[in-house]
Amino acid sequence: MQHDTHAEHAHHGHDHGHHGGTGKVSWRTAAQATLHCLTGCAIGEVLGMVIGTALGWGNVPTMALAIVLAFVFGYALTLRGILKAGVDFRTAFRVALAADTLSIAVMELIDNGVIALWPGGMDAHLSDPMFWSILAIALAAAFVVTTPVNKWLIGRGKGHAVVHKYHH
Repeated sequence: MQHDTHAEHAHHGHDHGHHGGTGKVSWRTAAQATLHCLTGCAIGEVLGMVIGTALGWGNVPTMALAIVLAFVFGYALTLRGILKAGVDFRTAFRVALAADTLSIAVMELIDNGVIALWPGGMDAHLSDPMFWSILAIALAAAFVVTTPVNKWLIGRGKGHAVVHKYHH
C-alpha cells in the first residue's frame, strides 16, 4: 500500500526564489515543487490501490500499479502546465521527465517505505481508517524528505527549475 502526492502548482505568480541555477532557492519554491509532485503521486497511488483492491490483487502487484500510476500522474500534471505554455509534446515530455523523475522516485521510496515498514500497513484496506492514517503519515514523511532534494535540484538549475522557464 503506497501513496504519494504530487501537488500541482501553477508556476505563474509564485515567488520562485531561484536565480538561474545560482543555488539561491527559497524553501517556499522547493515546497511548491514538492507539493506538485505530491499531488500527482497521491492521485496515482490511491487510484492504483483502488484498482488493485477492486481486482483482488495482492500487495506486490497493487503496489507496482500504484507506483506506475504515481509516475504517470506526476508527469501528467507537469506536462499539462508545459503544454499550456505552447510547447510541443515531445519537448514537454522530455522536460517533465527531467523535472520530476528524481522527485517522484524519492517520494515513492519514502512513501512506500513508510507503509511497508509500518506494522499492519500492508494489510490495511481502503475502508480501514488505519489505511488513511498511515497514508497521511507516509505522504508527510515523503514531503519532508523530498523538499530538500527539490531545493538542491532547483538551485542547480535542474528539477522544477527546468519547468519554470516555460512559465515566464
